[in-house]
Amino acid sequence: MTTLRDAAMNSKAWPFEEARRVLKRYEKKDPAKGYVLFETGYGPSGLPHIGTFGEVARTTMIRRAFEMISDIPTRLFCFSDDMDGMRKVPDNVPNQQLLRENLQKPLTAVPDPFGEFPSFGDHNNAMLRRFLDTFGFDYEFISATEFYKSGQFDDTLRLAAERYDAIMEIMLASLREERQQTYSCFLPIHPETGRVLYVPIKHVDAAEGTVTFDDETGREWTLPVTGGQVKLQWKPDFGARWAALDVDFEMYGKDHSTNTPIYDGICEVLGGRKPEHFTYELFLDDKGQKISKSKGNGLSIDEWLTYAATESLSYFMYQKPKTAKRLWWDVIPRAVDEYHQQLRAYPAQSPDQQLANPVWHIHGGEVPASDMVVPFGMLLNLASVAGAKDKDGLWGFIRRYAPEATPEANPQLDAAAGYAVKYFNDFVAPGRVFRQPSDQERAALEDLAARLAAWDAPADPEKLQEMVYAVGRDHGFEPMKDWFAALYQVLLGADQGPRFGGFIALYGVAETQALIGRALAGELGGEQVA
Repeated sequence: MTTLRDAAMNSKAWPFEEARRVLKRYEKKDPAKGYVLFETGYGPSGLPHIGTFGEVARTTMIRRAFEMISDIPTRLFCFSDDMDGMRKVPDNVPNQQLLRENLQKPLTAVPDPFGEFPSFGDHNNAMLRRFLDTFGFDYEFISATEFYKSGQFDDTLRLAAERYDAIMEIMLASLREERQQTYSCFLPIHPETGRVLYVPIKHVDAAEGTVTFDDETGREWTLPVTGGQVKLQWKPDFGARWAALDVDFEMYGKDHSTNTPIYDGICEVLGGRKPEHFTYELFLDDKGQKISKSKGNGLSIDEWLTYAATESLSYFMYQKPKTAKRLWWDVIPRAVDEYHQQLRAYPAQSPDQQLANPVWHIHGGEVPASDMVVPFGMLLNLASVAGAKDKDGLWGFIRRYAPEATPEANPQLDAAAGYAVKYFNDFVAPGRVFRQPSDQERAALEDLAARLAAWDAPADPEKLQEMVYAVGRDHGFEPMKDWFAALYQVLLGADQGPRFGGFIALYGVAETQALIGRALAGELGGEQVA
């Protein structure tokens, strides 16, 4: 009999494929450090965003897959690059002048404009930890400032001074000639101003572990590379961190992919073994443009979670990470319904099918049951025709459709009803465009209303669907999708809609008949079609 672990060793689900690559690193000998290390990075110049969620969520999926196929312990480090100099003042924070006065200082040396934490970096780190804790991620937080100042990075920094020429050879090959003249992998932090200096390094003393440079005023300084007095530029820092921590896996966006040979090369120069990496495609907005924090296009975490549960976002993140995807409002309903479809399918699946099911990875194998007896898309349509202002307005219809359902027994459905009302009012209602039916459509709608009036059987979705289909066939619709398009456009003000028999069963036979009557009387609005 096939066990889950056996199935995992052959699963084609991408988290298992990545997990097997990590395991192959230790096929001959377990890690000397006693665990396999997964890492994600965070730039705390701004608040955590949807990309941060995706990176940690996807890395966690691979970590859980690894734990299924191996008994080697694992750890996940979330590393904050909070020693970076603040290059510009964010637009969305208070006390702009205070921040301008502290430009170029490490983020953990910049005062918190909100006045809540010791520094701006500490503020954003706290937001990151709160963000990760909210989603229940299992991680260990590391601050770059603490990493540098505590001495944990000192051995690697001394080695960087010893192997400075080899690091510079890697870096200079990637730079334009003009940049090559002034570039150094070391960035000293000015002893007086506290600013991160982008200045040429005059001399690196490998034996003493020091760097000598002139500041902007021409004064010469010599500083040790250890103890947080000097930091590495971000590309060398990436590879040096891998070497210092012995990182086994890190993923990053496609925009980093050209730097991978640089990161790997510096890691190896510093005595490390390059980790396994995974580059994911970037998210696109509704116009197909790359999502940018500075532009504010695309969706934020808070925006998604205003209209759907966390699991739907995790489902979206699981899907085809190496394919660029539109991250826009209209993907939310589909993600919710597909997630619940997968939940419902899971119990009856074989072990290999379960491990290929996204919900196994979303829930780490502890897969809950779905209580969504009404799809989210159907709830949106119900909100449309019922004019519901809150979820209580939908529950009267839901109870008639599924008498056994209650808010207490169906918490997922109850939450989804609230999300559906808000989503409908914010995004669907403003864009609805009703139209009047053509003569052929009017005749078919009148026939449908008459058949509904004569309906004396239970409101079975499949039987009602058969009847709706029969009306379309009897009135000569070819292709049949034109008939269903007419139903959506005339009755719901939308180009797409639900399986209509299910909608009738949910909304009510008499209510649907009345809705058709209102549409035929022109009460829903819209122009006559030819």
